[in-house]
Amino acid sequence: MRKIIVLEHITLDGVIQGPGGPHEDTSENFKYGGWIEALSDEVLGKLLRKQMDKTFDLLLGRKTFDNWASYWPQHGDAWEGVNKAVKYVASNKVKSADWQPFVFINEDIVEKVSQLKQQDGPDLNVWGSSDLVQTLLRHDLVDVFWLMIYPITLGRGKRLFREGTIPTAFKVTESTVTPKGVIVVRLEREGMIAESY
Repeated sequence: MRKIIVLEHITLDGVIQGPGGPHEDTSENFKYGGWIEALSDEVLGKLLRKQMDKTFDLLLGRKTFDNWASYWPQHGDAWEGVNKAVKYVASNKVKSADWQPFVFINEDIVEKVSQLKQQDGPDLNVWGSSDLVQTLLRHDLVDVFWLMIYPITLGRGKRLFREGTIPTAFKVTESTVTPKGVIVVRLEREGMIAESY
């Protein structure tokens, strides 16, 4: 059985929007794109590389897929696994793509993702994909978070945990603090929280 692993760059106030660059996601007039750059260091790079070198398939939302499909095919030498991985894309708009192997999920995403989890194969890594992550959280489909928590607040932007997230307990199974203060933590699902918790 596969696990769904959500990997995110996140601020202290929960923002995951546009970490990589100023033009990555400017929706809702977001002007802080590229906020991870000043806090990245060699230790964080090594931890990221360790994750990137694992065997995985990808589960992505359409916007993340579109961004990555325009970049990674030409930069595969920097991350070989990303081009080899099967890309499962949750979208009602994407029907074909040059970036292969590619499978689009265009209806009943929850049921199809649940079926993917039951299959044999590598774990499904979700990077970015803020809207898709909300669907996964509302239906208790996330098994692991691998978060890079940056010591900054932005006050606005798309957040990881929004209204509708199911109350769930996670346990820390790995953690590191980088020299620039980024907390890198792996959290594995323990179970749902009862209302009387």
